[in-house]
Formats: sequence, structure tokens, C-alpha cells
Amino acid sequence: MAGGGGGITKLKTWQQAAVALGSAVGALLDPRRADLIAALGETTGKPAFQRVLQRMKSSPQGRAVLLERPRVISANVGHAWDLPENTFGAAYARFMGSRNFSPDDRPPVRFMDTDELAYVAMRAREVHDFWHTLFDLPTNLIGESALKVIEFQQMYLPMCMLSVVGGTARFSEKQRKLFYQHYFLWAVRAGAQCTDLMCVYYEQHFHEDLEDVRRKLRIVPVPAVP
Repeated sequence: MAGGGGGITKLKTWQQAAVALGSAVGALLDPRRADLIAALGETTGKPAFQRVLQRMKSSPQGRAVLLERPRVISANVGHAWDLPENTFGAAYARFMGSRNFSPDDRPPVRFMDTDELAYVAMRAREVHDFWHTLFDLPTNLIGESALKVIEFQQMYLPMCMLSVVGGTARFSEKQRKLFYQHYFLWAVRAGAQCTDLMCVYYEQHFHEDLEDVRRKLRIVPVPAVP
């Protein structure tokens, strides 16, 4: 059984505020700093993660995830590369391989009060690429911003909405028009109609047909840009 990853640091309220502010400023200055974005999510998102934890405890698959604490790391998901082409696992492997991404690159959770909450925060971080695969979203600024809209609807994390605001502020006029006309309204609808995505044991669905998994989870992939 794996934990939430990394050593947990308990912060006083003023320390949380200081880390949150510093992380927010740093992340706006350099959006590639995954460690700052992670710290911002942790220091501003504890109430949201507590709600997610309670929902997971009331869901059969969610309880199984909390009990077994699977980690999305190469040692655990490497078999996805060997699965049949039509499966969810193979689609995830293609998504990761085509971008030269590694599941081991996620920063550890540092600012959670309990090991259980730390695991929930880590799980939210690690299933991000599953959601990219299922919603068929690109990893450019527009695609990431659209996924943050869905993540906000699923978890109500303040960091998700801050990321959307920060992301759209960096759009060109053409990108902004495309985002709001094509991606934003779809993301609002898609995030509202799909199942509770934090209560899914994704690894148990790797061998299933990708479209079957999408139907089961009520996921509508992003439409092609006209």
C-alpha cells in the first residue's frame, strides 16, 4: 500500500496563506513550475479535498481506491503499453508516449494535514492524464484550461479556476475566441454530466474498450474544432 507521496508538512493558517500567495505569484510568472501549481492547489484546496474524500468513502470504487491506494507510476501502469489498441489502457499509453510524458513526473504532496488527505490530493494529480485521454483533450494551453474547467466542476478546487483565469489571460485573441466558442461551453456541459471521476478505479478499466469506458462514465470527448 502506497501513501500520498513525499513528506507531509503541517502549516499554520498564516503559513498556508504565505505559501499560497508565493505559489500563485510564482505560477503566474512561470506556468511551467508544476511544483508551485501543486503547492497552490494543496494550500487552497483542503476543504475541497475533504469533500472529495467523503464522496470516495461513500462510493464502492472510491472505497476500493482508498483501501488499496494505487499509485499511477511506471511500475504500476507499464502494462498499458501491451494492451490491445482499442482499450482505455492502450489509449492512455498512446497519449503518454506521443508526448514523451512519464507518470513518474508528478511532484509529491507536501501540505496536507493527514496521510489520507495527502493520498486524495496525490490521486487527483495522478489521474489528470487519464482525464486527458478520456476527454481527448490536447495538452496545449487551451486543452489544459478546458480540463481545469472540468476539474473545477468535479472537485471545486480554487486552484482550477485560478488556472483558467491565468491561462486565458495568456491567450492570444484568436486562442481566446476559440476557447470560449468551442471549448469552454463543452467543458461546462461535459464536467456536469459525467460521473464522479474521483470515485473511479481507472486501473481496473485499462483492459476495457475505450468507448465502453466513456459510455460507462458518461464522458463526452471534446468535439473536433470546425
